Amino acid sequence: MDFLKAEIARKKRQLETDVSSSASKKNFFKRGDLIAKQKEDYFKRQKRDDSKDQTDEGGNSRKRIDSTDQDNKEVTYSRQEVIRRLRERGEPIRLFGETNSEAFYRLRRIEMLAPEINKGLRNDFKDAMDKVDQQYLEEMVKGHGEDEHTKAYDIKLHEEGGTTLEELVELSRQVGTEETDNELIIKFIRFVQRKWAEDLNSRETENKRNMKGKLQTATYSQTSSYLEPLVRKLKKKNLSPDLLDSLVQIVKFMLEREYVKANDAYLQMAIGNAPWPIGVTMVGIHARTGREKIFSKNVAHVLNDETQRKYIQGLKRLMTICQRLFPTDPSKSVEYGA
Repeated sequence: MDFLKAEIARKKRQLETDVSSSASKKNFFKRGDLIAKQKEDYFKRQKRDDSKDQTDEGGNSRKRIDSTDQDNKEVTYSRQEVIRRLRERGEPIRLFGETNSEAFYRLRRIEMLAPEINKGLRNDFKDAMDKVDQQYLEEMVKGHGEDEHTKAYDIKLHEEGGTTLEELVELSRQVGTEETDNELIIKFIRFVQRKWAEDLNSRETENKRNMKGKLQTATYSQTSSYLEPLVRKLKKKNLSPDLLDSLVQIVKFMLEREYVKANDAYLQMAIGNAPWPIGVTMVGIHARTGREKIFSKNVAHVLNDETQRKYIQGLKRLMTICQRLFPTDPSKSVEYGA
């Protein structure tokens, strides 16, 4: 009972202190006074919270600036590269409130979680056209004046293509070793590429800028990209011997301007004349008549893989360009005047 009385007395003293009516010694208080006191307490608490939040925000902002400066030092891709990679993966290039460094780390996280992306079937010629347009825009941004405007449509020449036709003919007479064969094919490819690029650069500016001129430039760019794997294999000397022999034979016929024979050798290399074009070399344990027709040299190399198909196609384009740049008798030409 004494405990209950003491609790009631304590509550009364607390109520009197809150309402600030102890001086008047009233046994009651107005509801409006109580509401005013509650509002005053609320505003005091709100001010304390606001000041605390401002202090925290100031510290966080300083930390964010420091972390941003540190992140910018660790970013290895440019903003354009980050945008390109995010778009390739179908991701947004920037989230709400995201900085450049945060977008870079988001890209790295996506690439670690899904390193391989499925681009689907690509149109190589469309990529070549886009590359030509991009190169033109970059040249226009760099250059100022009429000369730079004209050079924006020119093709960069290969530094390795300084060989003359007479040197190639002389080198073709010395073939027989693997090193000489690889050197002859590489020099022939670079020679025809350089002559093709010089022929395209000699066009009028109007012809370079129209759609036909862009298609010709894109064809050159696509062919160059197709032939790069072949050139790398020749430099590393790891091209298969049957392909190397066929390429040497084609190049020798091209240098002699025997384009019909070169075309026959190309067809022999590309599609072959074997009964099983995909390359069946073991059909039984007994030797049979016509067994030599199914050796690997007679198979269709164009069916091996996509990379090989591309550089075989690029080689055919070089043969066509070579016939146009170095004409000969109609009887030795393939589709003369076409």
